Amino acid sequence: MRSRTASCSCGQLRIQVEGEPNGVGICHCFACQRRTGSAFAALAGFSAPFKVFGSATEYVRTGDQGAQFTFRFCPICGTTVFHTENGQNDSVSVAVGAFADSNFPAPKVSVYDSRRHGWVQLPPGTIVFDKDPD
Repeated sequence: MRSRTASCSCGQLRIQVEGEPNGVGICHCFACQRRTGSAFAALAGFSAPFKVFGSATEYVRTGDQGAQFTFRFCPICGTTVFHTENGQNDSVSVAVGAFADSNFPAPKVSVYDSRRHGWVQLPPGTIVFDKDPD
């Protein structure tokens, strides 16, 4: 089984995941835009087990559907590396850019497409949701 490691900019906070991602998606919601400082967030979901190395600062945010998400970022460089949904201990969402892998699988899903910047082009065949489908 393939192992992948995602890291913050300074390398202090890392997460190691196993296998292929359960899914890769992009989110255009305003919270993700603010959190990443970009036009969207690119995330890959993985099943447990996963290993975290280093220390993280946590930020809890409540989503539009009421679920709470705990985002972990490096207290030194500030890079958001991963997040979990509270109560869902069997999976983790990792920032695609934290893998620093230009061959990482392309996103298959786009959520909050209603807030997508007009200049952002989606990969062919991407499944699009106006808001969060959950």
